Amino acid sequence: MLARPQPGITSGMLRQSSRVALRNRRALHCAASAETEMAAPDAERQQQQQPRAPVEMLPLPAEQLARNAALAERLKGQLILAPLTRGNHLPFRRLCAGFGAQVTYGEMAFARQLVKGSRKELAMLRRADNEQCYIVQIATNVIDEGVRAARLAAEAGADGIDLNCGCPIYEATRRGLGAALLRKPAKLARLVNGIAVQSPLPLTVKVRLGESASKINVEEVVGLLESAGAAAVTVHGRTMEQRYKKPADWGLVGNVAAAHGVPLVGNGDVLTLYEARRRLDTSGCHAAMVGRGALIKPWLFQELKEGRELLPTAAERVAIYRQLVAYLKEHFRDDERGRRASFYFLPWHFNFFSRYRPMPESAYGAASLERPLLSTRWDSVACEELGETVEGLDPLERLLRCENEEAFGPLAEALWEAGSDADAEAALRRLAAEHLAEWEAQLRASAGDRRDGRDERQAEG
Repeated sequence: MLARPQPGITSGMLRQSSRVALRNRRALHCAASAETEMAAPDAERQQQQQPRAPVEMLPLPAEQLARNAALAERLKGQLILAPLTRGNHLPFRRLCAGFGAQVTYGEMAFARQLVKGSRKELAMLRRADNEQCYIVQIATNVIDEGVRAARLAAEAGADGIDLNCGCPIYEATRRGLGAALLRKPAKLARLVNGIAVQSPLPLTVKVRLGESASKINVEEVVGLLESAGAAAVTVHGRTMEQRYKKPADWGLVGNVAAAHGVPLVGNGDVLTLYEARRRLDTSGCHAAMVGRGALIKPWLFQELKEGRELLPTAAERVAIYRQLVAYLKEHFRDDERGRRASFYFLPWHFNFFSRYRPMPESAYGAASLERPLLSTRWDSVACEELGETVEGLDPLERLLRCENEEAFGPLAEALWEAGSDADAEAALRRLAAEHLAEWEAQLRASAGDRRDGRDERQAEG
């Protein structure tokens, strides 16, 4: 029964009284929340990790369960090429597959544009002839879009489809895509379940630890994704807010892997053979994923396959980079239009090729534990731990290690125009003689800014 207003009290007075009481309750709640946050941030995090009301899930068809199991077996123990924004075009994946990458993810495609027939997005579905297991990554927050994109990927010959829930870039998060999906785990689980039930391909999901350090919810998210029918989940060991500025938390990644039955792939700060081996051997993860490490060293997959470190000379790296050029010409055509398309990618790759340093485990294995971040590995062209000096390095080696963006276009031009590896080496040596001193001087003048921005050039999917 509704309470009747007391005599002499108007309905307006009641509304005003209710508003005052509501404001008081809100003030008390905010004060209590602030006090709790200041006194016990760990308790807040634990509360966020507590299971919520069950999310209703549809059971996966038997054929999809079988696809999930088959894909999980193919992923097991592998070093997987991550879905790299801009970097994972077909020619680069072909290069990595040639070095032994057995599982490759494509660059993130927007599902809405795929289903609308965008030529740019549809081009991302193509696989190289030597890719053994190719997985298309999509960004969407709509079930129907995801299902239709999965069908297009299947028609293009993909082996699986991945939902991006880890991309921190504004272009994705402003649309409620990428890492923004982590804000509502139950809604994400329903999205994954809806796609997985209808998809002709097994569905994997790539996530981060959470939105920020105070909103880590990866354990809840992975548990829900397991129930939703994900074939595997990749966990990038950073939050959306951290982007690439903090070391990946492999301890937490390992805890999540131990707590759930879904095949879990760990991702973050895998730059060398010994780090890849360490992650695979000690984290408890089903597999490991490499992003920027492969952009710097596409031969990293061969190192793991053969169980030995490769230290290619400057001339040998020139041959590798020319192989990428050959693949770009074959893919986009060796004409002016193909050149323009290729040069959207080729100079950009030197952002990472230039970061190569010989980092054998004997000299850098222990240091990699203390300084896992890419931006903290070195401050010089020369590796002092190996007895190198800048003056003692061959000019070609110095040029290939030059991180000045002014150099990347001329480097790409020389490789594109060269008719052979020897021609390319000769052209690069002329380039070093004419411009290297100037480029290195510019780098010294802007060393602080370069260091701060180094890790923001790559937005992994």
